[in-house]
Amino acid sequence: MTTLDPRLTPARPDLAARYLQGQVEAARFVDGTPREVRDASAPLRRKPAPDAWLDTEALKGERVVVYETNQEGWCWAQLDRDGYVGWLPADALAEPGPAATHIVTALRTLAFPGPSTTLPPVAAFTLGSRLAVTRAEGPLAVTASGYVPLHHLAPVDACEADFVAVAERFLGVPYLWGGKTSVGIDCSGLVQVALAATGAAGPRDSDMQERALGEAIATDVALLRRGDLMFWKGHVAIVRDADTVVHASAFNMAVAIEPIGVVNARVAGEGSPLRTVRRLSSRSPDR
Repeated sequence: MTTLDPRLTPARPDLAARYLQGQVEAARFVDGTPREVRDASAPLRRKPAPDAWLDTEALKGERVVVYETNQEGWCWAQLDRDGYVGWLPADALAEPGPAATHIVTALRTLAFPGPSTTLPPVAAFTLGSRLAVTRAEGPLAVTASGYVPLHHLAPVDACEADFVAVAERFLGVPYLWGGKTSVGIDCSGLVQVALAATGAAGPRDSDMQERALGEAIATDVALLRRGDLMFWKGHVAIVRDADTVVHASAFNMAVAIEPIGVVNARVAGEGSPLRTVRRLSSRSPDR
């Protein structure tokens, strides 16, 4: 049988996605059931438990395919956006609703129960969340989740021009392994979310990004330019200019801007010298 990345392969000895039949061995193959993230975000965990390892998060409006729901209320599922597989809380999901019309472009926005921002908010959505807007009432967009400021939204096919500028909006956001939101984010999550805002699809983890994104260039720091990605084992940073990077750093426990030389020396001193620099080419939007 073909060796497949388990992070992206909905297959276990007892159960697998039907589309993998003939590629993997499993006792049973199923088609799966489409679902949508209805919460502001949903944790995708390695095991069906609230204290299990957080691999990534799915944002409001993301579609998933559920292959199993256990008695404890956990769904074994695959995310549509990047293919990641793991366990999601069943109560964070719902049957798919109307297609999203808008995305959240603010770092964080609030939803209100009525057409007034003086009301206590009922939800908060992070950058990249997807909402179906039914109409506008003054400065607010009406959605199934509440009234959301229109100037915090853009049409679903809108694309930012500069993913580095998007990443910079997360400055100060706490570092969270597996995080993808303004509550907490990790290094590869920052890259993925920032690229998605420009319409570019990217894989979830830094090793996947190192293989898939752009093209490798010389690791000479004197040749770096804005938008290049620097990869060490287990870490990625985004070049801002000839002198600095922006990255979600466990050292800082936050998204931070630091001198390239400082970061390179520190990570190399921890036993992980700079491994690859990749330069992103222009690409067609893929939202």
